[in-house]
Amino acid sequence: MNPDRHFRLVSRGLLVGAAFFMLTPAVLAQTTPDPVKAIPEPEVAAPTGLEAQPAPQAPAPQTQATPPSPTPAANTTAGYVPSDETKKLTGKKLIDAPVANLAAADNAVAEKIRDLLATKGERYFPRKEERDAAEVFYRDRGFQPLWLDGGKENQRFTAAVNFLKKVDEDGLEPSDYPAANFSSPDADKLAEQELGYTVEVLDFVRHASQGRVHWSRISRDIEYKHDGLDPLDSLNKIASATKLDETLNAFYPQHEQYKLLKAELAKIRAKNEAEPVRIPAGQILRFNPKAKQQQADARVPLLRERLGLAAKDDKFYDEDLSKAVAEFQKTKNRKPDGVLTNDVVNALNPANTEKVADIIIANMERWRWLRRDLGDAYIQTSIPGFYTRVMQNGQEVWQTRIVVGLPSKATPLLTQEMRFITVNPTWNVPPSIIANEYLPALREDPQALTRIGLRVTTRPDGSIHVSQPPGDANALGRLRFNFPNKFLVYQHDTPTKNLFAHEERAYSHGCMRVQNPLKYAEVLLNIARPGENWTEEKIKKMYSGAEQNIDFKVLIPVHIVYNTAEVEDGKLTIRKDIYKIDAATIKALKATGNERKQLEVAIRHPNNSPSVQSLRVDGFNQRSSGFDLFGLFRR
Repeated sequence: MNPDRHFRLVSRGLLVGAAFFMLTPAVLAQTTPDPVKAIPEPEVAAPTGLEAQPAPQAPAPQTQATPPSPTPAANTTAGYVPSDETKKLTGKKLIDAPVANLAAADNAVAEKIRDLLATKGERYFPRKEERDAAEVFYRDRGFQPLWLDGGKENQRFTAAVNFLKKVDEDGLEPSDYPAANFSSPDADKLAEQELGYTVEVLDFVRHASQGRVHWSRISRDIEYKHDGLDPLDSLNKIASATKLDETLNAFYPQHEQYKLLKAELAKIRAKNEAEPVRIPAGQILRFNPKAKQQQADARVPLLRERLGLAAKDDKFYDEDLSKAVAEFQKTKNRKPDGVLTNDVVNALNPANTEKVADIIIANMERWRWLRRDLGDAYIQTSIPGFYTRVMQNGQEVWQTRIVVGLPSKATPLLTQEMRFITVNPTWNVPPSIIANEYLPALREDPQALTRIGLRVTTRPDGSIHVSQPPGDANALGRLRFNFPNKFLVYQHDTPTKNLFAHEERAYSHGCMRVQNPLKYAEVLLNIARPGENWTEEKIKKMYSGAEQNIDFKVLIPVHIVYNTAEVEDGKLTIRKDIYKIDAATIKALKATGNERKQLEVAIRHPNNSPSVQSLRVDGFNQRSSGFDLFGLFRR
């Protein structure tokens, strides 16, 4: 059965009996709606981090901003045309592939390149996809060096070195891509340096296009669709480039926000260079008129300079310095006691631009996690910005406020496709909320759920099902916006409107509540079902006690992002790191050595979410008039 159809059948309550209990975790990830926050008020929530087998991902489309570079033909090396049999030679068989007719110096290096790829390829290219790409790339050019001509470094190498020296402008680390040393005339060493530098450049391509850190290393609540760039295609573009700096620059994200953040990073760093030396924190300093000798501190010369006092040979915190500190305290509406605390030191120092730069770089890294083509029309949901925007043809069409998950129940970062809107949704409470929140409430008050309009039933196998029928009081409101994903989250209406007045709106259990769902539905349906003239009134007429789905003819990508740094109307906005994603990203980006390399490798997180089957009452008698909610549960 189609997973989307499966999702709808369950949400309508049509899939019953034994078939219901055969649902797999992957299907449950698309069928279980948003849970509630607390008793007695229905509050929508959703557990995050449910592991399931990831769906197959289509290759990420190339950005339209990158002009396609021609792929060189197999005979780009003069005098060399590989045969069909030669094209089959990879791996150890590569040793039998012919070398192109090159000048003597390059011919010797080419033979060594072939030998190294055939016998020691794993040493140079530990990533199999890059090793395979390098074998085909060099084979198809007769093993002609990419970075050498006549045994000497060529213009392509010089251009690559000059470009990679400046990657810090994009938040990367130039030392990650050291230049090769082609000073030796020995063919063996030249071949080793040739392959080594190709690895460095492929490292850059990978980091620039998909990030230095894999998103799974930052949080279990992230899942983006990004397969990176094809290394063989990347090498071919580099080899055929007439302006290598433009080709290499095109490997970076071409999203507008990425470019704006890059410009802000340059401004911050320029400002940091022009700022005076920061005064470090230290001991509390105070002037004591009765003391024979005042406190001495290495920071005193900096303090005198910052406060406009004449320099002195000593480092004593004297009366003049104490008075100057007191005058400064007055300007900051502080008690003018002349005592130098670390709080006063922080006020004397300029804003910590280094920290702002780190935040910008972390956000640029997260832009690299997103796929290149966001979509002609797409939805961008910002967790720290508490908004959802509908974008079309590069322009904002509409925006509304949202409520996101609590820090302890984070809304996940993801990319999925919105497929349909549910009108008059039924709310089926997820197993984790039944186990963790509802059962404790029922122990205190067996009628607690009934009073707030929830239905508690027990299935033939003894498992508990809690639901809320459609209606104005439904925790999901009247509209649910569905983009099936393993985290069980979606966007929806809500009967609780007062929270939208707050500036910070992290209150839910993971799902996103939309302030103006009717208008949101109108905007989306006119994109997803063009020519049907959807209006708020038309949608509102569908309100009833029966659940209905409106399928999208055009799927709309949903990108949930964590943009704590964003440029709006030419001004940089820095937002609160509510989920500590910035902190984790910055820490990972500053890792070194083997730890840095490990952070590029994806990991799978364990599933700690309760399943439907775990919510089962032992000894339940289907014929009895009731059931024991407080019996033992199998886990």
